[in-house]
Amino acid sequence: MTKQVIGFHYTLKDKDGNVIDSSENATPLLFLEGSGQIIPGLEKEITSLNVGDKKNVEVKAADAYGDVIQDLQITVQKSQFPDGKEIAVGDQFQVNNEPNAPIFTVVGIEDENVHIDGNHPMAGHDLFFDIEITEKRSATEEELAHGHAHGAGGHQH
Repeated sequence: MTKQVIGFHYTLKDKDGNVIDSSENATPLLFLEGSGQIIPGLEKEITSLNVGDKKNVEVKAADAYGDVIQDLQITVQKSQFPDGKEIAVGDQFQVNNEPNAPIFTVVGIEDENVHIDGNHPMAGHDLFFDIEITEKRSATEEELAHGHAHGAGGHQH
Protein backbone atom coordinates (compact mmCIF):
# COMPACT_ATOMS: atom_id res chain seq x y z
CA MET A 1 0.00 0.00 0.00
CA THR A 2 1.35 3.40 -0.97
CA LYS A 3 1.99 5.87 1.81
CA GLN A 4 -0.22 8.94 1.83
CA VAL A 5 0.58 12.63 1.95
CA ILE A 6 -2.00 14.31 4.14
CA GLY A 7 -2.66 18.04 4.50
CA PHE A 8 -4.62 19.49 7.37
CA HIS A 9 -5.47 22.66 9.23
CA TYR A 10 -5.26 22.53 12.99
CA THR A 11 -5.82 24.50 16.13
CA LEU A 12 -3.88 23.22 19.14
CA LYS A 13 -5.29 23.95 22.60
CA ASP A 14 -4.31 23.14 26.16
CA LYS A 15 -6.63 21.43 28.66
CA ASP A 16 -8.20 24.80 29.54
CA GLY A 17 -9.05 25.58 25.90
CA ASN A 18 -6.31 28.20 25.44
CA VAL A 19 -4.99 28.28 21.86
CA ILE A 20 -1.31 27.33 21.73
CA ASP A 21 -0.84 27.20 17.96
CA SER A 22 -2.93 27.25 14.80
CA SER A 23 -2.58 27.01 11.04
CA GLU A 24 -5.56 29.34 10.59
CA ASN A 25 -4.82 31.96 7.91
CA ALA A 26 -1.78 29.92 6.85
CA THR A 27 -0.93 27.04 4.56
CA PRO A 28 -2.18 23.65 5.77
CA LEU A 29 0.43 21.39 7.33
CA LEU A 30 1.53 18.56 5.00
CA PHE A 31 3.11 15.33 6.19
CA LEU A 32 4.15 11.98 4.77
CA GLU A 33 2.42 9.14 6.56
CA GLY A 34 4.82 7.14 8.74
CA SER A 35 7.72 9.59 8.44
CA GLY A 36 7.66 10.86 12.03
CA GLN A 37 6.89 14.42 10.94
CA ILE A 38 4.00 14.82 13.40
CA ILE A 39 3.37 13.41 16.87
CA PRO A 40 2.28 9.75 16.83
CA GLY A 41 -1.06 10.21 18.59
CA LEU A 42 -2.18 12.83 16.08
CA GLU A 43 -1.01 10.86 13.05
CA LYS A 44 -2.92 7.79 14.27
CA GLU A 45 -6.16 9.81 14.31
CA ILE A 46 -5.60 11.62 11.02
CA THR A 47 -4.69 8.74 8.72
CA SER A 48 -8.22 7.28 8.74
CA LEU A 49 -9.89 10.59 7.82
CA ASN A 50 -10.82 11.87 4.36
CA VAL A 51 -10.67 15.30 2.70
CA GLY A 52 -13.24 17.61 4.29
CA ASP A 53 -13.44 15.64 7.54
CA LYS A 54 -13.25 17.63 10.76
CA LYS A 55 -12.45 16.11 14.12
CA ASN A 56 -11.58 17.05 17.69
CA VAL A 57 -8.63 14.94 18.80
CA GLU A 58 -7.22 14.50 22.31
CA VAL A 59 -3.64 13.26 22.34
CA LYS A 60 -2.31 11.99 25.66
CA ALA A 61 1.15 13.18 26.69
CA ALA A 62 2.67 9.73 26.13
CA ASP A 63 1.56 9.85 22.47
CA ALA A 64 2.64 13.47 22.00
CA TYR A 65 5.93 14.75 23.44
CA GLY A 66 6.13 12.13 26.18
CA ASP A 67 6.15 12.42 29.91
CA VAL A 68 8.50 14.77 31.75
CA ILE A 69 11.91 13.15 32.23
CA GLN A 70 13.18 14.27 35.63
CA ASP A 71 16.82 13.56 34.67
CA LEU A 72 16.58 16.35 32.06
CA GLN A 73 15.75 18.94 34.76
CA ILE A 74 19.09 19.90 36.23
CA THR A 75 20.92 22.68 37.99
CA VAL A 76 24.33 23.84 36.81
CA GLN A 77 26.70 26.56 37.95
CA LYS A 78 26.90 29.84 36.01
CA SER A 79 30.62 29.15 35.71
CA GLN A 80 29.80 26.31 33.28
CA PHE A 81 28.64 28.88 30.71
CA PRO A 82 31.11 30.79 28.51
CA ASP A 83 32.72 33.81 30.21
CA GLY A 84 30.75 36.98 29.67
CA LYS A 85 27.69 35.10 28.44
CA GLU A 86 24.52 36.77 29.68
CA ILE A 87 22.06 34.12 30.81
CA ALA A 88 18.32 34.78 31.01
CA VAL A 89 15.23 32.71 31.71
CA GLY A 90 13.91 31.43 28.39
CA ASP A 91 17.34 31.12 26.74
CA GLN A 92 17.78 27.87 24.82
CA PHE A 93 20.92 25.96 23.90
CA GLN A 94 22.30 22.53 23.05
CA VAL A 95 25.04 21.04 25.19
CA ASN A 96 26.72 19.40 22.19
CA ASN A 97 26.48 19.32 18.42
CA GLU A 98 24.95 15.84 18.10
CA PRO A 99 22.03 15.88 15.61
CA ASN A 100 19.43 14.77 18.19
CA ALA A 101 20.92 16.41 21.26
CA PRO A 102 18.19 17.84 23.48
CA ILE A 103 17.60 21.55 23.52
CA PHE A 104 17.77 22.88 27.06
CA THR A 105 15.79 25.88 28.25
CA VAL A 106 16.85 28.09 31.16
CA VAL A 107 13.88 27.93 33.54
CA GLY A 108 15.32 29.72 36.55
CA ILE A 109 18.37 31.51 37.93
CA GLU A 110 19.29 31.77 41.61
CA ASP A 111 22.59 33.39 42.53
CA GLU A 112 25.22 31.13 40.91
CA ASN A 113 22.76 28.33 40.06
CA VAL A 114 21.09 28.01 36.66
CA HIS A 115 18.11 25.68 36.42
CA ILE A 116 17.75 24.12 32.96
CA ASP A 117 15.23 21.72 31.43
CA GLY A 118 15.86 19.48 28.42
CA ASN A 119 12.26 18.32 28.08
CA HIS A 120 10.11 19.53 25.19
CA PRO A 121 7.99 22.45 26.49
CA MET A 122 4.85 20.35 25.89
CA ALA A 123 6.19 17.19 27.60
CA GLY A 124 3.78 15.93 30.23
CA HIS A 125 0.82 17.74 28.68
CA ASP A 126 -2.22 16.24 27.00
CA LEU A 127 -2.91 18.11 23.76
CA PHE A 128 -6.23 18.98 22.15
CA PHE A 129 -6.50 19.51 18.39
CA ASP A 130 -9.32 20.71 16.16
CA ILE A 131 -8.39 19.40 12.72
CA GLU A 132 -9.73 19.58 9.17
CA ILE A 133 -8.31 17.41 6.40
CA THR A 134 -7.56 19.50 3.29
CA GLU A 135 -5.59 17.05 1.14
CA LYS A 136 -4.97 13.33 0.90
CA ARG A 137 -3.08 11.71 -1.94
CA SER A 138 -0.56 9.00 -2.69
CA ALA A 139 3.02 10.03 -2.04
CA THR A 140 5.23 10.55 -5.07
CA GLU A 141 8.39 8.52 -5.64
CA GLU A 142 10.42 11.65 -4.84
CA GLU A 143 8.60 12.16 -1.52
CA LEU A 144 9.13 8.52 -0.58
CA ALA A 145 12.83 8.77 -1.47
CA HIS A 146 13.26 11.99 0.54
CA GLY A 147 11.16 10.79 3.49
CA HIS A 148 8.90 13.84 3.67
CA ALA A 149 6.02 15.58 1.90
CA HIS A 150 6.61 18.20 -0.76
CA GLY A 151 4.29 21.16 -1.07
CA ALA A 152 2.66 22.66 -4.14
CA GLY A 153 5.17 22.95 -6.96
CA GLY A 154 7.37 20.12 -5.70
CA HIS A 155 10.50 20.12 -3.60
CA GLN A 156 10.62 22.94 -1.05
CA HIS A 157 13.28 22.83 1.68
